Amino acid sequence: MTSSTVGRTRAERMSLRAALIERIGGYMTAHAIGLAAELGLADLIEDGVRDSAELAAGTRTHEPSLRRLLRMLAAVGITTEPEPGRFGLTEVGAQLRSDSPDSLRAFARMFCHPSLFSAWQGLGHAISSGERAYDHVFGKEFYAHLAEQPGLSALFNEAMGEESRIAAGMLAAGYDYSGFKKVVDLGGGDGTLLAAVLPGHPHLHGVVFDSASGVAEARGVVEAAGVADRCEVVSGDFFQDIPADGDLYIVKSVFQDWGDDDSRALLRSVRARIPDAATLLIVGTVLPETSSPEFPVMFFTDVNMLVNTGGRERTESEFRSLLEETGFTVRAVRLGAAGPLSLIEAVPGEER
Repeated sequence: MTSSTVGRTRAERMSLRAALIERIGGYMTAHAIGLAAELGLADLIEDGVRDSAELAAGTRTHEPSLRRLLRMLAAVGITTEPEPGRFGLTEVGAQLRSDSPDSLRAFARMFCHPSLFSAWQGLGHAISSGERAYDHVFGKEFYAHLAEQPGLSALFNEAMGEESRIAAGMLAAGYDYSGFKKVVDLGGGDGTLLAAVLPGHPHLHGVVFDSASGVAEARGVVEAAGVADRCEVVSGDFFQDIPADGDLYIVKSVFQDWGDDDSRALLRSVRARIPDAATLLIVGTVLPETSSPEFPVMFFTDVNMLVNTGGRERTESEFRSLLEETGFTVRAVRLGAAGPLSLIEAVPGEER
C-alpha cells in the first residue's frame, strides 16, 4: 500500500481508483461528444425529450448503438434519460445546439477532429524532443495543413469564433474605448471580436487583420453585426506588416500559438509599425505561477499548443519579459477581466 492510501478505507481507495480510471477514459468522452456534435444530436433533441428511434432516424444511425452512445453521454452530463430510451439535454449539452447563443458545436467538432486526435498521438515525441507533434505526425505544420483544407480551415475559424463569443461580449462591455478612434484586431479571424465591440461604440472604426484563410468568413460576420461600414477586413502577415494607422491594437489568443522566439518577432513587427501613442491590448490566458486543479483548462491548452502549434500559455511574469524585451512598457494587467481571459495593456517604450 502506498503512503497516499495509508489510513484510507476500502471505499475511499475504490473512489480514488474510479477517479483515475475516469480520467484515463477522458478520450472516450471526447470522442463521444465530438460524434454527438458531428451528428447534430442536440439540434434534433432541441428543448424536448426524444425517443432514441426518432434520433436514429434523424441521424441515419443504428438505433441500438445510438442509444448506448446517448446513455454514455447521459452518464457524463451531456444528455438526460428521464425514461428508458428517451433523451433530453442538460444545460451543458445544450451548448452543442447550433442555435444556442453559447454554442460550442463547431468547437467540439474541431477539437475532436481526427487530425487533432492524431496529433495528440505524438505527445510523447513532443515531450521528449520539444518539437511540435503535429509536424511529426503530418509532416507539415498546423496552419499550413489548414490552408490546404478549406473545409477544415472554415471549421477552425467557426470554432475560434464560438470560443471568442462570450469573452468578446465581456470585453466589449468591460473595457473603456472612449479614448480611441480606430481599433485593429491583429489575428482577428472571422471578426467575432469586433462584431461584438463596434455596435456598442459607434465612434469606433475597426480593422480585422489576419491571413487570407483566417479572414475568409469575416466579411459576413461584420455585415451580420451591422458594422460593415465601420470595419475593414484586411489580409496579410503580421510578422511582415500590419495596418499602421490604429490607436488601439488588440491581440487576442494569438501569442499562445507561438514559442518565445516567434512571439518576440511578432512583437517587434508590431512595435516597428504602430504609432508611438497607440496602445497594445493583449487578451488571453495568463497562467498562475504554480499549477492548480482550479485552472485545468489553462494547462490543457498549454499542452495542446505544444502538440499542435509549438506555442505555449504564459504567466504574467513571462508576458512582462517578452514585452519589455521587444520595446513595450506594461501599463496594466487585469487578471480574469473577460471571463477566463485576462487583459494586459502595454505602450511603446524602449527595447531592452
